[in-house]
Amino acid sequence: MISKRLLVTALLLPATCFASNIKATQYLPDGSRSALLVAPLDTPEQSLISKDIDQFFPPASTLKVVTALAAKLSLPDSFRFETVLLRSGNDVIIRYSGDPTLSRQSLKTMLKVAKKELGANWDQVWLDNSVFGGYSKAVGWPWDILGVCYSAPSTAITLDGNCVQGALYTNDDGSTRINIPAHQPIQATTSAITVTKEQQQESHCDLELQIGNDNHYQIAGCLVKRSSPLPLKFALASPELFTQQVIEAELKSLGISLAGAINIGKPDTSMETALFIQRSKPLSELLAVMLQDSNNLYADNITKTLGAHHFQQAGSFRNGTAAIKAILKSEANIDIDTAVMEDGSGLSRNNRFTARQMRQILSYIYDNDQSLDLIRLMPVSGNNGTLKYRSSMRKAPIKGALIAKSGSLFGTYNMAGFGLNNKGKPESVFVQFVTDYHPKKTEDTTPTISPLTQFEQNYYRQVVDYSYSLGRSNNKAQP
Repeated sequence: MISKRLLVTALLLPATCFASNIKATQYLPDGSRSALLVAPLDTPEQSLISKDIDQFFPPASTLKVVTALAAKLSLPDSFRFETVLLRSGNDVIIRYSGDPTLSRQSLKTMLKVAKKELGANWDQVWLDNSVFGGYSKAVGWPWDILGVCYSAPSTAITLDGNCVQGALYTNDDGSTRINIPAHQPIQATTSAITVTKEQQQESHCDLELQIGNDNHYQIAGCLVKRSSPLPLKFALASPELFTQQVIEAELKSLGISLAGAINIGKPDTSMETALFIQRSKPLSELLAVMLQDSNNLYADNITKTLGAHHFQQAGSFRNGTAAIKAILKSEANIDIDTAVMEDGSGLSRNNRFTARQMRQILSYIYDNDQSLDLIRLMPVSGNNGTLKYRSSMRKAPIKGALIAKSGSLFGTYNMAGFGLNNKGKPESVFVQFVTDYHPKKTEDTTPTISPLTQFEQNYYRQVVDYSYSLGRSNNKAQP
């Protein structure tokens, strides 16, 4: 039995739209793999495009949509990360919750409150990190990106996003120099040399970063001479050590004397008095940052928090991803047990998802968006978030016509979301998983449009045209 709307849609849509299907894949280089799906939201089993939707692909950051849905289903809208300041005798305890937004200024405010209560002479400080356990980096995170901020470790004790900024300068004598703000307790040295572009190409030399567990960073290799500094963003190797050193400096600036040490762990005491609670923004605002900016630390600390809440034990990558699957099954009747999840951010190269599973997630979000209120938190093509400057989305008719979450890893370029009708409302669901994308490099310096951009422009144009057509047919099908 064909629904009235579907029949009207079939009559209204031009035949070329249906015939086009997966022609966009012609732009992808040989060896690439892709899973593509475009379907109407009201009848997702009917599809314009359905290609390899049951094959597994690395989801990359589209996985954050899955994490966001589980968070909305499990945590109350009023949820906030809470960092609690306590005292036990003359000891100060800071009980961390994995708040990815905790700043140095917030920490200083807490120390000032403690000084008012205890005076200027303390025994010890305890940094209670017991809310999380296990690894701070998920299985499948590549070793060579662990020093950059989008790979910041997922820890209970977090400060300033577990990230420190700096700058690398090239000198006229062929050396380089590095600058780190004086108040940041990390060490960074450079032995990199300054070269011309031709010298770099001939020597196959590039920058290399070595990371020490003591937050010591060493840069080596080559850097092409620059007129402006190269911005650097170091992921902390040890947020715990970093926080200890920041607290030590802040105590000194506040004139507080400490008889003992700044300890990592939970003190053995039951005599605690809460003095102050530092709260993050509420859940929806945290998810907005996670989805709009594709913030990995937010996603992974939320994942561990889901594990802690669901299983009533210290949160970890293992129980956090298990919690996401269990929550989706029990609360949304979505079974993704066959999916491989090592984290909640999509950074792990081991993650695997199918386009069909992603469509189930998106369809549920759409069907229940009145209560979930998630769609508005996702980026809009060419307008905001990670989609604002995407080459394939900068111009009409694609600009402003899609709401989606992007995801990219080495050789992987994904997108998952909704096509909008002419009134700006979701009309279709689409999934793009492209992996093993490795176009040939040529010596030709003439500006060209990349194969990926050509593919995406063609594919998204089909999504937009289809969504507009569905919207028109919906209007005509109304009694």
